[in-house]
Amino acid sequence: MCGIVGEYIFNKNYNNHNIELLLDQIKTRGPDYSGSFIDRCISLGHSRLSIIDLSASSNQPFEDKDAQLTMVYNGCIYNYKELRQDLVKKGYFFKTSGDTEVVLKSYQEWGYDCLKKFEGDFALAIWDSRSRKLFLARDRFGVKPLYFSNNKKFFRFGSNLQSIIAKKDINLELDNQSLHMHFSLHSVVPAPKTIFKNIKKVPPGHYLVVSSDQKISTKAYWKLDSSSQSELITDENEAKEEIKSLLINAVEKRILASDIDVGVLLSGGLDSSLIVALANEHFPNLKTYSIGFEDDADEKGSEFFYSDQIAEKFQTKHEKIIIDNRSVLSRLPEAFKAMSEPMVAQDAIAFYMLSELVSKEVKVVLSGQGADEGFAGYFWYKNINLESNDHRNFCKHYVDRSHEEVKEFLNIKFDNDHTSVMIENKLKSANSKTLLGSVLNFDITTLVVDDPVKRVDNMTMAWGLEARVPFLDHRLIEASTRIDPNIHLKRNGKNILKAISDDILPKDVIDRKKGYFPMPALKYIRGEYYDFVYDILNSRQCYNRNLYNRDYINKLLEKPNEYKTAIDGNKLWHAAATELWFRENID
Repeated sequence: MCGIVGEYIFNKNYNNHNIELLLDQIKTRGPDYSGSFIDRCISLGHSRLSIIDLSASSNQPFEDKDAQLTMVYNGCIYNYKELRQDLVKKGYFFKTSGDTEVVLKSYQEWGYDCLKKFEGDFALAIWDSRSRKLFLARDRFGVKPLYFSNNKKFFRFGSNLQSIIAKKDINLELDNQSLHMHFSLHSVVPAPKTIFKNIKKVPPGHYLVVSSDQKISTKAYWKLDSSSQSELITDENEAKEEIKSLLINAVEKRILASDIDVGVLLSGGLDSSLIVALANEHFPNLKTYSIGFEDDADEKGSEFFYSDQIAEKFQTKHEKIIIDNRSVLSRLPEAFKAMSEPMVAQDAIAFYMLSELVSKEVKVVLSGQGADEGFAGYFWYKNINLESNDHRNFCKHYVDRSHEEVKEFLNIKFDNDHTSVMIENKLKSANSKTLLGSVLNFDITTLVVDDPVKRVDNMTMAWGLEARVPFLDHRLIEASTRIDPNIHLKRNGKNILKAISDDILPKDVIDRKKGYFPMPALKYIRGEYYDFVYDILNSRQCYNRNLYNRDYINKLLEKPNEYKTAIDGNKLWHAAATELWFRENID
């Protein structure tokens, strides 16, 4: 819904309260209003995308002078009306009709425990002038981003990495462990890490408290627990009915929590089609949007065959957007400039270009991210289910490069296989008795956060468009983890969602082979795209950065479409995309 920035100054001699410089980096996230608050050691900034309570009374930073609290907040609390009623009963008076004031008064009433009451996607910062403490928190699945940097002079936070580095006063030394993970997990660097040593992310489901003595305390307020195997739901009909009820509720909440029209990004896949079907029952005449690209000799560039069926069946106000390859190529630099961290997935560009056009008609859309991770939709899950409970059996089906190949690729001396160590720790912490159970937990709490979810937030908010993700409703995901994984895997995965869809979606859509956002030009690097990639990897900037081993890069350039990852990513594109991000954001 918005963008937030702020700074807590520790050093009295550091007089650099230029909040406008930080605000300038998040202006696309909230084009409707921009405001700031400065009080001695603290500065807060907010760029607003007006969705709930469109009046000026809900502008931020939002102050309660009696309580001496000031807040900046990004996101939406979908149960804010219920919380408001509870607070009114407790004697609170409201001067606005939106969710912003509800968040602040919830903090007044319940303190840090207010986070457990929120159903929604959010990143927030609350300044308590009495205790001189800064409170920051992020939603359970990290749908809303929150970066920070801390040193002896200041603590700085923001909705994107660009706002953190805007003053050019932070050492951008690369973090070798993070780079190992970035190139092993198709650009995933799990929180709290980023690729820079001095910039972090608030982990999903956590809060931070920053004190005047420069101490930072971090605590989890929510964890997805996969340990209660004895309580697994083994009855398929029971699982179907519970998930259907929760999914309908998740969709409805995300439509109703808006004072303006809400659209749907309709890819033509099962997930977005199911959202349209469930929403249509109570919200007819939905606006839906699909995007397609030029076909390649090896792959079609659109899924219009499927999305057209859904639009026709449910009589949505549908718009198809077709983009030619030349347009994509010319827009690549600006798309990478909008990324808070380097992303290598081809559909990041697709979301960027789709969002530009959709944002001209609506400010809020529903999207299907999280369904594959929450309901076992990827092809590798079936293979993983046959393996013993060992992290190495996950790695061989998922990781982009072995430790040995990472060492061959990068001019970095690694003292350990950092990716494998991280994966092993994450899978163990899930407390599941099966490898698949642990992997599904790892996917939904970690991998989805810094891959599809981050991608969608960055690319939509670059155009002032908010994407809401019903499949990442925490009550829905908690219910999904209670279902026997073998039930999920039937019908080649997402069995429960397919069972819900049987009576309401066309058979072609339900039984189709799992698709991915098709963008052939970036999957099969040929012609002018090859020239573009070649120039990036042979540029002066790339040579001077000296991150890549030249022999490895030359090997990829000689056979640009031969070297693929375990999940069919193009290794040459991974290298070029990361270098392009450095060029657009750091150089």
